[in-house]
Amino acid sequence: MNIRRLNALMRKEALQIIRDPSSILIAAVLPLLLIFIFAFAVSLDVNELAVGIAVEDDSPEAASFVEAFTSSRYFKVRSARDRRELVPALTAGDIRGIVVIPGDFASRLGNAAGPAAPVQIITDGSEPNTANFVQNYARGAWQVWLRQRALDGGRAAPTPVTVVDRVWYNPELESRNFLLPGALALIMTLIGTLLTALVVAREWERGTMEALLSTSITRGELILGKLLPYFLLGMLSLFLSVSAMVLLFHVPLRGSFLVLAGAGAVFLFTALGLGMLISAAARNQFVACQIAFLTAFMPGMMLSGFVFEISSMPLPIRIATNFIPAKYFVSCLHSLFLVGDVWPVLLPNLLFLGAVSVILFGIVIVMVRKRID
Repeated sequence: MNIRRLNALMRKEALQIIRDPSSILIAAVLPLLLIFIFAFAVSLDVNELAVGIAVEDDSPEAASFVEAFTSSRYFKVRSARDRRELVPALTAGDIRGIVVIPGDFASRLGNAAGPAAPVQIITDGSEPNTANFVQNYARGAWQVWLRQRALDGGRAAPTPVTVVDRVWYNPELESRNFLLPGALALIMTLIGTLLTALVVAREWERGTMEALLSTSITRGELILGKLLPYFLLGMLSLFLSVSAMVLLFHVPLRGSFLVLAGAGAVFLFTALGLGMLISAAARNQFVACQIAFLTAFMPGMMLSGFVFEISSMPLPIRIATNFIPAKYFVSCLHSLFLVGDVWPVLLPNLLFLGAVSVILFGIVIVMVRKRID
């Protein structure tokens, strides 16, 4: 290992990064763009559900029940006199459910000896999650209205059991607070894997790699010279992304920033190792891009637990997720942002990521040869 040759290689890579607009865009602009997209465009919070209410009863009780929906921030209400008027809107997807207040609503509600007043909820099953939200929110509005009606009448609310909810770690139930940390794992995957693989493949296409291989540099110097500049670039992206999450979107960071930087560095080495491995196998930018998306970005998006719950996946897929590095980094990020420095969670994940990075760089060293086939 010659320090002078290594410094020359790192200087060359740094100049290429500065002079290449695509590298700056991927490292600085793309992370912030993804953060803004996941903060504003992607949300698992359901507000202003479009529902239709068929009010077939003219009683004050029915009007009061309708007001429970119209005054709620969870519903965007369209009223009609007959349920058949709302069916075309449900079929077209303009509304997600229909709440039917029957014509005998008030009379059956006031008859203590008879059965309870029925309220029908019709939902669009083409989107099961949204249909469940409509059902649960409508039931919640019904229970709140019953309690309020009992209190207004001077009677005890019909709730023999009182449930007091307490949500740990994300009490506001803001999906942004766990979506943005998961997006950070995708950003680091892009910076580490895609950028490294594309840049090295570009050198093969332009013929500059042959010039490097003709010099006296060693394999270790070649790998480190490529690795360290992009490692610093990835850490800069981490700092920019975390700053935007905390300062602009007020995502809580309950753990230590130093621990977060350490975890990001370990995962970045893993992503860089995968990018170097792709670059050793593919000498074409298009092929390198396809391999990077198939082996890093798509598994990180689909199988890391970032969006989709791993426990609900089939057993073979759950087993496959154990080999996805992003899964372990997402677990670290959720712990650091929402809970704190929980070392029983962090240490096993970081040890796995460190072991994977060592294996990947070992394979890279074996595959990189100072010869032109």
